[in-house]
Amino acid sequence: MSSIANTAAEYMLSDALLHDTGPPNKKRLRLELPLDRIIKLVSIGLPLLLVSLAFAREISNGSQVICFPPSNFSEKHVQYVDKHCWHSLRHHDFTAGRNPEVRSLWVHKVYPYILLLVSVAMYVPVALWKYVSRSLLYSDLSFIVDELDKSYNRSIKLVQHLVKTHRTCTDSLLFWEELKSARHVRYFEFPLLERYLTCKQKSHQLVFAYLLRNILLLVIILFTCAYLAIFHLTVFYQDEFNCHIKEGFLRRETSSSEFVNCKFVSLSIFQIVSVANAVVYILLVPIIIYNMSKLCYWDKQLLNVYEMLPAFDLLSKKMLGCPINDLNIIIVFLRANISELKSFSRLSVLCTLKNTTKNNQNIDTVVDFMTLLVGMDIENATTQNNQLCDANSDINQSQTSKKECYEMGKLQEKK
Repeated sequence: MSSIANTAAEYMLSDALLHDTGPPNKKRLRLELPLDRIIKLVSIGLPLLLVSLAFAREISNGSQVICFPPSNFSEKHVQYVDKHCWHSLRHHDFTAGRNPEVRSLWVHKVYPYILLLVSVAMYVPVALWKYVSRSLLYSDLSFIVDELDKSYNRSIKLVQHLVKTHRTCTDSLLFWEELKSARHVRYFEFPLLERYLTCKQKSHQLVFAYLLRNILLLVIILFTCAYLAIFHLTVFYQDEFNCHIKEGFLRRETSSSEFVNCKFVSLSIFQIVSVANAVVYILLVPIIIYNMSKLCYWDKQLLNVYEMLPAFDLLSKKMLGCPINDLNIIIVFLRANISELKSFSRLSVLCTLKNTTKNNQNIDTVVDFMTLLVGMDIENATTQNNQLCDANSDINQSQTSKKECYEMGKLQEKK
């Protein structure tokens, strides 16, 4: 029966080991959060889409204004008036005091190019973060993902070694004493990963770059909305304007008025593009703020799962302070790359089983849990050994006291 139990324990521990697949693939590591990707696609793609709509309007409609010159104008004069009024785009009016007033309507003409400029400006923070993440974040993620999986494998291999040593050790008491001593001096931990994470807690390069990206996006969005509000509202509902035509070869034309009335052909397209751009950008603001708010707290659910590793006791040691640092950024991106953490699913199962196990306060790491599963209860064995030592000491003391009483009796008889 013992050989069957030993074979079953070996199979269980060998199945718990992760297959060595090498370091994570660079192409599979996500250096951008899902919400960041959505923000990027919308903030950059929407202006480009609206620019395409605006240019398609110009191509399909040809002239963007229709003017109503005097009836005595020839066809050549009419075409000249349309082109001249579209290129000038100035509304001539008179104030209440009959003073001439000129207002520019160039917003209609330059709006597609402003959208292109907004799209380029939105790409600048993305490009900045892409450059920083490739040089810093990828190296951190690849190392930590690899070390977390290796730490899990080392823990399982350590349990295998403990089981093998326990079977071959002739003195069981000596084995448990050495095991207790090894746990006391923390030989079971792998300090490289923990110290690396501690150093990242004191670094702020990644978090500064990430905050800069989101702040720049917010600033550009606010400037775009301010531009739409200040410049567009003045001409948003104006579909007609008075154009001054006494220029060019019509300067000496005396048979007509100085002004003609013109009308925009596709004002509705201009209104739809402006409203769509403003509404979508305003909706992006709470999403960006929510994305930044992730840096204000720790992802303790992920940390609790990896607390099962001997080298990952950030919570138990209360090492987590202010969350605005590179360590928190790395943890956030670890959550986004959870599919690359092959040890996460195994540790999640063990963490769930740990919470449902009686007396789970004696189970601190995966080493404790796996030794318990294979039949080596370290805490109970230590307790039993201590009780055995106490019993032996009591027996020795009782035997000593009996011997002393016997010798005292003999001395009294002689007297």
